[in-house]
Formats: sequence, structure tokens, C-alpha cells
Amino acid sequence: MKVKFDPYKLFLSFFLPLLLISCAEQKSDNLIDSNVSIDFKNYWYAGNAEVNSYNLIQSRYGEGRKGKAMMIFVTEDFSKSEQVKLDNPEMAGEDKVSVLKLNLTKNFVTGIYPYSMMLSAFTPVDFNQGPHTIKLTMTAQEWCGQVFSQLNLKHKNYVITGHSYFEKEGDETLNLKVTWLEDELWNRIRLNPQSLPVGEVEIIPGLFFSRLSHVGLNREKAICTKEEASDLVTYVITYPSHHRNLAIEYEKAFPHHIKGWTEKFVQNGNEYTTTATLDKKLITNYWTKNKNEFLYLRDSLGLTHQNY
Repeated sequence: MKVKFDPYKLFLSFFLPLLLISCAEQKSDNLIDSNVSIDFKNYWYAGNAEVNSYNLIQSRYGEGRKGKAMMIFVTEDFSKSEQVKLDNPEMAGEDKVSVLKLNLTKNFVTGIYPYSMMLSAFTPVDFNQGPHTIKLTMTAQEWCGQVFSQLNLKHKNYVITGHSYFEKEGDETLNLKVTWLEDELWNRIRLNPQSLPVGEVEIIPGLFFSRLSHVGLNREKAICTKEEASDLVTYVITYPSHHRNLAIEYEKAFPHHIKGWTEKFVQNGNEYTTTATLDKKLITNYWTKNKNEFLYLRDSLGLTHQNY
């Protein structure tokens, strides 16, 4: 019996499955950190952190204080449910989310006593997987006492807890509906500057600002603008109600290094200005450099062995 050749059946039985497999593989590739470019993956998933030191002039008690600010950016596997770094990410399944973590520190001296402040922000790398920053923490220590604040994403709200040695602040808990966070915008710049909000928006101001100015956290109206030069962009956040603006300068080209920032704030008729300018940068897996033999690396960041 002679079988008639049917090219259409051949296409359905052989070529179509191959085509579908190819499309499925392409779709899968696109779904893996779909918000992220290949350049980003090669830069941020190489097993290192980016450590940046800034020359800081921090306004405090009406005077500018010389100090150091550090910005450490690194990706890590994070638990969506527990909101902590995963010990065994390979066993976490769908609970695992890749985040860009920022650790921002400020160290400066006021007269005889020092300030030490630290902010941590955990922002999903893939905005499709997590459109909002999951967690913020802030600590401040000086000789008068300590302050700690934490912000956690819970469904459609940010749950904020705070602890302070000041009586009027004390221990507090409040819920704010999810909106932009000032403290996540640093990560947004590094992930994708095009995702930054522009125009009139609601923002929860930064935890450092709240601490130093003793202003309670709330959703605040802000005006956000971008000013582009040949190779730099200045992103400005203005809070009319606080007479405050924060201008962040970053590189237009990937990986969008943050060159510095200027914060101006008016309170009781007085204007206070804080500036930070990029000094040194180091790409390293710093967590493996914890022996005395690596103290020389602090010199490469413009840090002394004893301070900061």
C-alpha cells in the first residue's frame, strides 16, 4: 500500500513541537528576572558586592560634621514569608526571592561624641516577582542612646515598628498603605532608573531623616524630577510640607553608580544641608576578608583602621 506524503502532517508531528519547545525555552528565559539585563546579571551575580565610600558632611545641631558614608550593594536570596536572608535557598522553593540589598552607613562626630547610623533596604531584583521593597531597617547609636526602626511589607500595608530612648517617640507600631519608599529609591536607581517615580507622588520619607529630625513617618506628597546631563542624571525628591529636598546624582550608563547626594531641610527658619561625594569604590566579597591581613583594603576605601 502506497502512503501519500503529507507535508502538513509532517509539520504538525515534527517541526511544530520543536517550535513550541523553542518558544517555551525563550519564554522561560524571559521570565527569569525579566526586569534585569544580561549586563546586570553578569555584574551583580558574580559573587561580589560593590562597596562605595563617600566623603560626608552631615548637618547636625546647626553645624556641618565631617564623616564617612558607605553604600554596600549586593544581591542575595531572601525569604518572602520570613523576610530574612535564606540559609538554604535551594530548599526554599517559591518562598525564595532574589533581592538587591543596600547597607547604607553614616559615621560622624558631634563635638566629643560620635554618631553611628545604618540603614538596610531589601528590594526584589525582578519587579514582576515583587513590585515593592520587602523590608527596611534602621539603627542609630550615639552616647545619649539607641534607636531602632523596622518596616515590613504585609499584604497591602507596611507595618512599622520603632523603639527609641526619647519619651515622645518611645515604642510605637503603625500601619501605612503601601506606597513608594524614599529608602528604596537608591536600589531602584541601581536596578532600573526608568522605574523611578516622576511627577507628584506619595512617598514615605527616609528613616534617617525621620530619626534626625524627630518627624513621625507618614505618606507624604512629594514632587520627583529628573535632570539629565551628557553622562549624569540628577534625581530630585521635593517634600513641600517639610521644606526638604533630596538630590541624588548617578551615572546614566549601567551600572548607574551613585556619585553623591545633597539633602536640604528647613526647620524653625534654619536651613540645614548634608552632602556626600563618592570617594572610593571596591568590588569584593568582603565577608571573606575579615582577618587582620585584609586591613589594607580599608585604605583603598579611604578609611582608617580605627574609625568608621
